[in-house]
Amino acid sequence: MEINNCKAYELIRREELGGIKSTGYLLKHRKSGARVVLIENDDDNKVFSIAFRTPPADSTGVPHIMEHSVLCGSKHFPAKDPFVELVKGSLNTFLNAMTYPDKTVYPVASCNDRDFQNLMHVYMDAVLYPNIYEHDEIFRQEGWSYRLEEKDGKLTYNGVVYNEMKGAFSSPEGVLDRVVLNTLFPDTSYANESGGDPEVIPELTYGQFLDFHRRYYHPSNSYIYLYGDMDMEEKLNWLDEEYLSAYENEPVDSAIRLQKPFDRMVEKEIPYSIASDEPEEDNTYLSYNKVIGTSLDKELYLAFQILDYALLSAPGAPLKKALTDAGIGKDIIGSYDNGIYQPIFSVVAKNANVEQKEEFIRIIEEVLTDAADKGIDKKALEAGINYHEFRYREADFGSYPKGLMYGLQMMDSWLYDENEPFMHIDALDTFAFLKSQVGTGYYEELIRKYLLDNTHGAIVVVKPEKGRTARMDRELEEKLETLKDSLSDAQKERLVKQTKELEDYQSQPDRPEDIEKIPVLQRTDISREIAPIINEEMTLAGVPAVFHETWTNGIGYVDLMFDLSDVPEEMLGYVGILQSVLGIIDTENYEYGELFNEINSHTGGIGTSLELYNDVTKVEEKAFRATFEIKAKAMYGQMPFAFRMMREILTGSKLEDTKRIKEILDMLKSRLLMRFQSSGHTTAALRALSYASPSAKFKDMTNGIDFYQFVADLSEHFEERKDELTQVLETLSRQIFRGDHMMVSFTASRDGLDGLEELVKEIKEGLFADGAPGTPCVIHCQKKNEGFKTASKVQYVARTGNFIDHGASYTGALQILKVILSYDYLWQNIRVKGGAYGCMSSFNRIGEGYLVSYRDPHLKRTMDVYEGVVDYLKNFTVSDRDMNKYIIGTISNLDQPMTPASKGDRSMNLYMNHVSAEMIRRERAQVLDATQEDIRALAGVVEAMLAADQICVIGSEEKIEENRDMFDNVTNF
Repeated sequence: MEINNCKAYELIRREELGGIKSTGYLLKHRKSGARVVLIENDDDNKVFSIAFRTPPADSTGVPHIMEHSVLCGSKHFPAKDPFVELVKGSLNTFLNAMTYPDKTVYPVASCNDRDFQNLMHVYMDAVLYPNIYEHDEIFRQEGWSYRLEEKDGKLTYNGVVYNEMKGAFSSPEGVLDRVVLNTLFPDTSYANESGGDPEVIPELTYGQFLDFHRRYYHPSNSYIYLYGDMDMEEKLNWLDEEYLSAYENEPVDSAIRLQKPFDRMVEKEIPYSIASDEPEEDNTYLSYNKVIGTSLDKELYLAFQILDYALLSAPGAPLKKALTDAGIGKDIIGSYDNGIYQPIFSVVAKNANVEQKEEFIRIIEEVLTDAADKGIDKKALEAGINYHEFRYREADFGSYPKGLMYGLQMMDSWLYDENEPFMHIDALDTFAFLKSQVGTGYYEELIRKYLLDNTHGAIVVVKPEKGRTARMDRELEEKLETLKDSLSDAQKERLVKQTKELEDYQSQPDRPEDIEKIPVLQRTDISREIAPIINEEMTLAGVPAVFHETWTNGIGYVDLMFDLSDVPEEMLGYVGILQSVLGIIDTENYEYGELFNEINSHTGGIGTSLELYNDVTKVEEKAFRATFEIKAKAMYGQMPFAFRMMREILTGSKLEDTKRIKEILDMLKSRLLMRFQSSGHTTAALRALSYASPSAKFKDMTNGIDFYQFVADLSEHFEERKDELTQVLETLSRQIFRGDHMMVSFTASRDGLDGLEELVKEIKEGLFADGAPGTPCVIHCQKKNEGFKTASKVQYVARTGNFIDHGASYTGALQILKVILSYDYLWQNIRVKGGAYGCMSSFNRIGEGYLVSYRDPHLKRTMDVYEGVVDYLKNFTVSDRDMNKYIIGTISNLDQPMTPASKGDRSMNLYMNHVSAEMIRRERAQVLDATQEDIRALAGVVEAMLAADQICVIGSEEKIEENRDMFDNVTNF
């Protein structure tokens, strides 16, 4: 790039970023003072973001509410929800916005040049010229507002962020994270909750909200980022001409202040809510937290990630093991949060008791002293370094574009020093330094300096309080009732009027000319060709195998798949336990901590999973295949080691170690519950589907609510059942891990196949040969329609069914319906009008469909909205432009960029599900050629799905009890 052609910018620095094969440029816009970073490379998945430093002055959540609100219309794009319009009609590979404790980031990504430019345009306009100044309804919808439907009615609060944070504050982990941050930095902006405290959010006024935008959303306070293969000069000139040149440099005081170190550790105790019949015993969270320098120390930034692995996070790590052995908590977790100015190292004991606090602290400090004095296990340090370096080199962030992740990581230094954006993304030299320090006393000295001798820390205890949610809800009701009683009739009428005005604003359709200002691609911009399916069938040492040839940068991805079709239904919970135990329990040649370190010293990791494949050629029979899979990724030269360790795990695990199994069960129970609290929508949908779907029931029994109940019961009655448990696990291992049960999936370049057959032969011969086959698995489903009561203040409301069972059939147009519902009908009625944080829908090839809400203040109202989908579709009428947008948005979901590993996974999934290339082409054509008539015809599909009448709700005990007649069964988690 020739930066001299961009006269509006000053080049501050150019740097070759060898670690990510890119060239970096640090610039400053001369007139506005906007900070700009370019990362130039050959990645066609282009990324743009604009971020602002947004330190909160209080806990009203104004940064979070602003993040939502600026995306609700702007000067050039005045439609009420350009964000949603973009989702419908863009080929984006990422489109979102995020609020952090000290910054707000607006990133977009796309592989399509025209689409990328459109996304940049809408986002720049949104953040600099939002409609929030013209429409206070945006603030009241996204933030908070009083709701009074009639003068004698009930006064309540509503608002998307308000309800979202009610859900977030219902999670004890969320409470803990927030209180740790607030406690460690009482004199800085980190003392406040940037997301918003539901008790404080209603203190925010519209005027304060606007002042926040005026102050912080200015180019002088901005961080602009461009990544990938594009004409950077063109983008820079466009940014200057269209936006930045309109602003003068007005320095904004948004600096993140350093907290003065404490002269002694502080302690904080805070309650969290549990359901009225949950026990308070074994439900406390104990946490030990220390502030670790600043994120501008590039060695420290990574070194404590290594220490976190070696001391705490790896199975068998000394802190985890010592606390577990002492019986303090059922799950030891922790973290090293280096995404803020002053990073935090935390050790957390979940499901502990307040009385254990002193012993918790004593054990931590004894273990740390021992590690500092006697030295840390070198293998653990080497494993931690290799673990993180492998992931850095692999740059596989799943569905997230790597350019997005680099941009977010860059902010960990750039936000605090505008001259240091590249510090953490070009990390090979740092990894080399950290390797050279193993055995020198470097890591031990870090423990002394930052953990043992450091007084800037906090002990935070989060205690359970029964019925806290119900009490707080009553207090809020009384507060609002008192407020309402204090109002004059005229004031009440005014609130009724405002409520109606907001509803009218939300219901009023956008003017066609406003919608048409939002740029949209055409169907002709879309290829009709599908992504290649890379499946080459072969036989390796008599074992069926599927090879996925693709460039992997020298990494092999191997998956050994063992058939589970002869495991009877009553044994499936035990299969879930077996999968959870293997890899983190002692084996014949290794203690489990040594095993984990040995694997991570030489590979990118080995893990197990249970997978389900539904045969789309036998939909009526509900045929599916379940497999137990062990997956490894390693450089080609380390493949023999990877196979050896997979065999060690499968055949050499000491399943008679009941002490360790009990520890794993307790940890598993804790983490399943944590997942349900954060992902209640998917949990509820799976549970409701399991009432009629054998494959969903299998998944629920091995990873869902049924599995959680099985694990909880086993843990509670462990002493009387432990011998039976070990016997069952050993029998299952011999039954499952047999050569005649195995197939192989392998993703690599062609040269990665060298030597693979011999490795397969060796592992096949080393598997069990004496395991007797079981009886064919037959799964029995039963409709239950359940409500699961929690201490949460919000609900996850799921309605599911199999539309094929009720006479409808699958078509590719159902993928369009998912976009239409999620960003029009459900979005408008559940999120915009109902105040829920999210709403989703899905319809798959085997006939399973669901409608589900996320952090939803309602229950029955949401069920009524679901019932209205049929009439909505029967009367579906949109412009050709809107229809086109829905189709583009659908293709965007289907055409996400893939990493080498995901190319192999996708191909193998299609192979196992018996989905052919011709089927995908036909479905793609059904999407691209869809008409409004095709969408109206889907009313019958949804009607068929609703006919199953399968519901599951996870939510507040008060709301579920209030609607108890909707359920056949009501219970607690």
